[in-house]
Amino acid sequence: MRTIKEADLKGKTVLLRADYNVPMDSDGNITDDMRITSTLPTLNYILEQGAKIIICAHLGRPKGKPSPEFSLEPVARRLSELMKENVVFSDDDEVAGEATVKAAEAFRASDGRLMMLQNTRFVPEEEANDPVFAGKLASLADVFVLDAFGCAHRAHASTVGVADYIPAYGGFLIEKEVRFLKDALDEPERPYTVIMGGSKVSDKIGLITNLMTKADNILIGGAMAQTFLKAIGYEVGVSKVEEDKLELASRMLEQADEIGVKMFLPVDVAGSTEFSNDTPKESYGIDAIPKDVMALDIGEKTAKNYAEIIAKSKTVVFNGPVGVFEMEKYSDGTRAVVEAMANCPGTTVVGGGDSAAAVALFGLSDKMTHISTGGGASLEMLEGKVLPGVAILEN
Repeated sequence: MRTIKEADLKGKTVLLRADYNVPMDSDGNITDDMRITSTLPTLNYILEQGAKIIICAHLGRPKGKPSPEFSLEPVARRLSELMKENVVFSDDDEVAGEATVKAAEAFRASDGRLMMLQNTRFVPEEEANDPVFAGKLASLADVFVLDAFGCAHRAHASTVGVADYIPAYGGFLIEKEVRFLKDALDEPERPYTVIMGGSKVSDKIGLITNLMTKADNILIGGAMAQTFLKAIGYEVGVSKVEEDKLELASRMLEQADEIGVKMFLPVDVAGSTEFSNDTPKESYGIDAIPKDVMALDIGEKTAKNYAEIIAKSKTVVFNGPVGVFEMEKYSDGTRAVVEAMANCPGTTVVGGGDSAAAVALFGLSDKMTHISTGGGASLEMLEGKVLPGVAILEN
């Protein structure tokens, strides 16, 4: 991958594509700025090389139309606070229109070092990877730096189209993301354990299929575990099950057995008669789940089994909570998994937004080797897919 360490940046203007799709409350306040702070090493390095930076990014899903609630102005303000210098903000809803061109010319002639464009998704040309729009963005700068790993699986104008017009390099964040996720796939220290949760088997077909040939252990949790359990003959009450994926789940278990990878399913669950934190919580063996109960978490025995496997692993990848961790009563299983990872002496990689949120909730983010900033992108990379944003940076 070509990185900014290889670029001649002195005296240049850099168009930096960042992933600043940050969560906000109803008053427009940023509630988690991790995606902003993650880009600071790249920003500081570029500035140290004597370059100016024009940042482009998106926020939310404005569907190709200007939407005040998705303006990047609050992000520009927060970045200004973090960098301790002014960030010029262009409020041009055309993103790369005449107003932006004039503002960029003035910026390049000034003493300012940081500028941010309006939300790239305010125009439909962005997601269509329109070459004219990509050319307009590229005309604002001399060099393109992609540091938006969370968008690298999207072939949009600001993630890949710009690279057709000016030299493209990867920032430190995307370099770090690719390194950790590729190492987890290609050169893992063993034993290699994958924790896989979430609600649907259908969302993880590609991931399970790819990792089945690479991992030593796959620990299944979350609602998707109930589909696997039902596929092998257990009654799972009113738990969430993908009826049309039962045969697929059964085949996956058979394939895992043939390959020699150990795929672990829950031996007990915690649940209730309602999807609620207020109703009584009970524990059941998987052969004794009542007809009116839904499983909402892995049980205590399963959590202990999974924690012991994680403790003996040299590489651990966590993709998907193993229970409804947002509800306190059903957070024990995910907490046990995360705490085991925190105490694991090996490499621990967290991929996916819900997984990262769970690790943060339990206050253990700093105990992980790497937490991916890209949910969909990390999932696709773990599935073995080539990300368009990564492909344009490859030598």
